[in-house]
Amino acid sequence: MATWNSRGLRGSTLEDLINQTILRYRTDHLALIQKVPTPITPITIDKATRHITLAYFGEKSTVDYLGAVQGIPVCFDAKECAEDTFPLANIHPHQVRFMTDFERQKGISFLLICFTSRQEFYYMPYWEMMEFWERMERGGRKSFLISELDPQFFLDEGRDGTIPILEGIQKDLDSRDE
Repeated sequence: MATWNSRGLRGSTLEDLINQTILRYRTDHLALIQKVPTPITPITIDKATRHITLAYFGEKSTVDYLGAVQGIPVCFDAKECAEDTFPLANIHPHQVRFMTDFERQKGISFLLICFTSRQEFYYMPYWEMMEFWERMERGGRKSFLISELDPQFFLDEGRDGTIPILEGIQKDLDSRDE
């Protein structure tokens, strides 16, 4: 049996926390956010159980989550990093394009990063992600250090086992107003 941090289950803990958070937000009528399914093309289906036993990933997906928070469209991708250095290769160009287009439509785009060795969550606003992305494209670092991040966007896990994503969104909105 695979352990929680094996390659096959990598990310499931963060995804579980996010799913618990968005369920609570939906129950409390604060937000409606859904996980975007990864598109697959089935190759083999077990006829007895009707389960897909072999498939390949189809077109590139956009981001992990889409929804609305109090009338504001939001999209975000969840990322995990075991070190204090986050490789920008973990963010795909098609995701950056989608988030850029989403922002142009007056939506809020961000990354939710879990630094697993520290068990710390970071809400990375779109504009901050783009600063690192553009630095890389100009020939600079292909990663960023945890020490480069804005301390106000670190999120503490809630007492109820949720991640306070709405706090990050509010800080993001406040920073856009400045």
